[in-house]
Amino acid sequence: MATLREIRNHIVGVKSTQKITSAMKMVAAAKLRRAQDNIISARPYATKMKELLNNLVSKVDSDFNPLLKERTANKVLLIVVTSDRGMCGAFNANILKKTIEIINGSYQELNKNGNLELLCIGKKSIQFFSKRNYRIFKSYPNIFGRLSFSIAEEISGAVIDAFLSGKFDKIEVVFNEFKSVIQQTVISEQFLPLKKIEDDKKDKHIKSQIDFIYEPTPKAIIDEIIPKHLNTQIWRILLESNAAEEGARMTAMDNANENAKEMISDLNLQFNKARQASITTEILEIISGANALQEA
Repeated sequence: MATLREIRNHIVGVKSTQKITSAMKMVAAAKLRRAQDNIISARPYATKMKELLNNLVSKVDSDFNPLLKERTANKVLLIVVTSDRGMCGAFNANILKKTIEIINGSYQELNKNGNLELLCIGKKSIQFFSKRNYRIFKSYPNIFGRLSFSIAEEISGAVIDAFLSGKFDKIEVVFNEFKSVIQQTVISEQFLPLKKIEDDKKDKHIKSQIDFIYEPTPKAIIDEIIPKHLNTQIWRILLESNAAEEGARMTAMDNANENAKEMISDLNLQFNKARQASITTEILEIISGANALQEA
């Protein structure tokens, strides 16, 4: 059984940890508010850009732009977006698990033949896949502390160049989409070549009756819009992941605080029981000694 000093030291240690997790929760809450504002601002623009591009793509042949042309997927790139830091629950574990499922499911043969590579964003994905000897095309650590649109442009530019040069025939991205403070959804979607977005059945008839006039031509506008669209989508993905990470961290730290409270309560109970047992033992020793003296 633990001594009173050991239990007391344990209580002090748990209280110190609770102060750290409480501070981390407050910091995550402040960062989450800013991240939420950013993603709420970025979503409408990204959505409208995608809708416009979808309408234009339906009017031209996919051969008009190499970024629209489907190829046989002989070489594939997976973009994996994780965080740079831990202490955020299952945020990173879910992304890594989903990526491994995709690799072992859809691209097992390509991976064995060396035709699958990864573009890792965030330290956690870089460390995970490097230790397991996966082929890493590019890595981007420590970007969420200095997140800016120029970083999204850099990543998008590298991916577009690799696709146009024929290094990869298909590019997918895996990331956490922010839903709420307590919910993040792992999303896997094709990044290149661009896919036509199917309209909802209830809106398809209405939208099919709308015929927009584009100047100069749909093809010229597509060539201009696609790079901007891809930059915007990478930017949205980074913002989604950043907001989801802070939400997951705030929830994890809140759970840690609650667990610390329960642990402190249990340790106090254990401490009081041990102290009471110690006092009872001392009283019994005193009474036994007094009885022994009387008998003598």
